[in-house]
Amino acid sequence: MQATVTDLRSDVAVLRLKGELDADTATQLHKLLAELLERPVPRIVVDLADLKFCDSVGLSAFITAKHVIAARGGWLSFAGANKFLVSLLETVGLSRYFAIFPTVDEAIAAAQR
Repeated sequence: MQATVTDLRSDVAVLRLKGELDADTATQLHKLLAELLERPVPRIVVDLADLKFCDSVGLSAFITAKHVIAARGGWLSFAGANKFLVSLLETVGLSRYFAIFPTVDEAIAAAQR
């Protein structure tokens, strides 16, 4: 998996993930999320458009980050998830826990309302 922060606009970090997020790559995601959580009020959109697979270890990284973010008054949302990822999030009940948007721009716009 490749993970990069592609944008920092309106105090929103856009974290773009590419490839497969699993036990072998989750450490990289944890480190990057930890850096983004250092911001006073973390606001993160995770761009999933190029993420092909995610397992339970990857999902746990997002859940852990969500707890920290919520405690600091920020938010974390997903954008561009493919059918597999949307189905996965719905199946494990996380679609009620995370906002999921079709595009990064829509995720940012919704947060700014």
